[in-house]
Amino acid sequence: MKRTISLWLGLLAFTLLPAFAQTPVAPKGSTGKIHGHVTNPTGAPQTGGTVTLVGVGRVASGPGLSAQMAEKGVFQVDDNGDYAGEAAPGTYSVVYRNKDMKPEQVADKVDDVKIQAGQNTLQDIDMSRKEFIDKLPAEQQKQLVELKKHNAEAMKANDVIKHINDDLKLVSQDFKDANNAHALAAEALGSSASKPDIDAKEIEIKTAKFTEIETLMLKDSAAKPDASVLWAQLGQAQLGLAQLGPLDDRPAKYTQAEATYKKVLEVEAASKKPDPQAQGAANSGLGEIYARTGKAPEAQAAYDAAAKINPPQASFYYKNEAIIFFQTGNADAQVTAADDGIKIDPKNQPILYYLKGQGLLQKATFDAKTGKYNLPPGCAEAYQMYLQLAPTGQFAADVKGILAQAAGVKAPK
Repeated sequence: MKRTISLWLGLLAFTLLPAFAQTPVAPKGSTGKIHGHVTNPTGAPQTGGTVTLVGVGRVASGPGLSAQMAEKGVFQVDDNGDYAGEAAPGTYSVVYRNKDMKPEQVADKVDDVKIQAGQNTLQDIDMSRKEFIDKLPAEQQKQLVELKKHNAEAMKANDVIKHINDDLKLVSQDFKDANNAHALAAEALGSSASKPDIDAKEIEIKTAKFTEIETLMLKDSAAKPDASVLWAQLGQAQLGLAQLGPLDDRPAKYTQAEATYKKVLEVEAASKKPDPQAQGAANSGLGEIYARTGKAPEAQAAYDAAAKINPPQASFYYKNEAIIFFQTGNADAQVTAADDGIKIDPKNQPILYYLKGQGLLQKATFDAKTGKYNLPPGCAEAYQMYLQLAPTGQFAADVKGILAQAAGVKAPK
């Protein structure tokens, strides 16, 4: 097969060719197939345009191909740069035209391509070959060098994005496994395992999952530091590790997580389209760090910032705040957080009423004469509201027991 060099229209020029001869349509059942791939001068797949078979050895009847021949001889190039079709047996010139070209214009062609009945011929069109490039004007060759450089950078960036997306899928599963670590530990150890053994296995699983997430996100955030989601996942993993590690190691890990969450806010502040969910999650993460390190005012300010910047998740943030203050033993902050959540969503978060009641319960007094507890204002009402919203909820039995021992409160059924 011999090639004829012509200019690629996509590089600002084109070649006019004389009219080609035509081959008549073959009788039904006697065609052959042809397929191939079209590569543009940058080395990338050439998407769109057409590949045309032009018959050799007959007199041309005009520019381009006839309507009859077009049925069998003109094939669309798909988004991958591939084409395929069938035509009568014979010898052809295989011509590529981009979508903007007229019938008498050509980007590239290959001569002396033979199609045989019942066979499938492979014929690629490679406009990145040296002899094609060498025929381009100097200015176009210069532009091509720049295009190749740009494409190489884009391909490198795309490769980075692909690897990051693969890592994020793994990270998502790691977080699910960490959340389900207790069940996974029990399954791994079997029904005869003791509670201490299961607890230790749970910590082992969580530590392994958070460590993998931290490793992946440190790598990926270094490769793409402007992606706040990577920093957010890293902060969450570091926060998880801080809660699991030895007490002496926790301050340093909390400091790492704090810096990471602040990086999320920094990236978001520089973004043209800041993401309220990312900003809310970062502020919520900071709130948890401050709550667990004894900085209640800073924690409350961070949770308030999360609720303000992402209002649809406000009650969720305040619920988490109340739970964390419950875990850290700050009853007053726990009640405040529960009240903040209740103001926003008074009907759909029963646990907020339970957490409020539990916080207020710390101020209850015991009356030795009656054997009853005197609950502080709002405590019984919070518990009763919990039962109203979740009569069979997780804490219903505990709440009923507390109210049954409270002075001046009608015992729930």
